Amino acid sequence: MPSWKQYSQAKSIQPEKLLSCVASIRSDGKTIATINGSFDLLHAGHMYMLFEASKTADVLIVAVNTDASVRAYKSEQRPIIPLSYRVEMLTALGFVDYVTWFDETDPRAILEMIRPDVHVNGVEYGQECVEAEQVKRNGGKLHLVERIPGLATSEIIQKIEESACV
Repeated sequence: MPSWKQYSQAKSIQPEKLLSCVASIRSDGKTIATINGSFDLLHAGHMYMLFEASKTADVLIVAVNTDASVRAYKSEQRPIIPLSYRVEMLTALGFVDYVTWFDETDPRAILEMIRPDVHVNGVEYGQECVEAEQVKRNGGKLHLVERIPGLATSEIIQKIEESACV
């Protein structure tokens, strides 16, 4: 039986190996869904989104913002959980096939490499999200998933901070 690290590494795709992995998936005739985010403080809302994403294609690739990109678009205090551990948690999910990561603040460059059949996003970002034009230009479609109320990382952090002040 593989160790935890071996199991996680088997589902982790180094960004420089992403093109060959995608080519292999495509050569098997499989469709690809993508979803991206920081997935900091992994919670049930993330799980729901990821599960819904997994149902839209044969293979789900999760693209995770690196620590530097999370700091650039959220704050210097984020992420709370370092990239290596966020990747490990995501690879532990049976319905996630692969996990990779990207340094940019938005996923357009990595989506250009993957060219997903379906890109999944939260409904709050809408049909005109930053990824929409590129995904559609490459023949993919956008699938939006409803957010579970009260299950956003920023809301969870706020609750933790408020309870610490009591």
